[in-house]
Amino acid sequence: MRVMAIDYGDARTGVAVSDPTGLLAGFTCVIHSRKREQAAQEIKRLTAEHGVGELVMGFPRNMDGTEGPRAEVCREFAALLEQTTGLTPVLWDERRTTIEAHGILHTSGKRMKDHRKQVDAVAASLILEGYLTRRKLHSPEAAGPEGK
Repeated sequence: MRVMAIDYGDARTGVAVSDPTGLLAGFTCVIHSRKREQAAQEIKRLTAEHGVGELVMGFPRNMDGTEGPRAEVCREFAALLEQTTGLTPVLWDERRTTIEAHGILHTSGKRMKDHRKQVDAVAASLILEGYLTRRKLHSPEAAGPEGK
């Protein structure tokens, strides 16, 4: 089953979709829209196009673990996504993903002014990779024969 990760933002929303096995990050894109309904409709289209069965959405927390004002905005968008797609997004702690994404782009030789075009897709990939890794580690198969 494919999993889609979403890095929701006011102007740009990063999207990353796993491979069919749900083990590796694959397709990425950025949705350019300030209208949350339009972003939700584009995500719905992408879920159908890629056969996505699960959503995970970056959830902003402060460094001390508390929720700031952006957390409520993300909860509202998650509710809209559930209504629009029929899939309930898993809220995933996204602390430091944007900083890491900028670091990856910088290391790859991208100029700072070009980061804006790709940073949200890279951040979505980082959210997806973290989620897939955690899911894999907590699957019954990961426990080995003793865990069954």
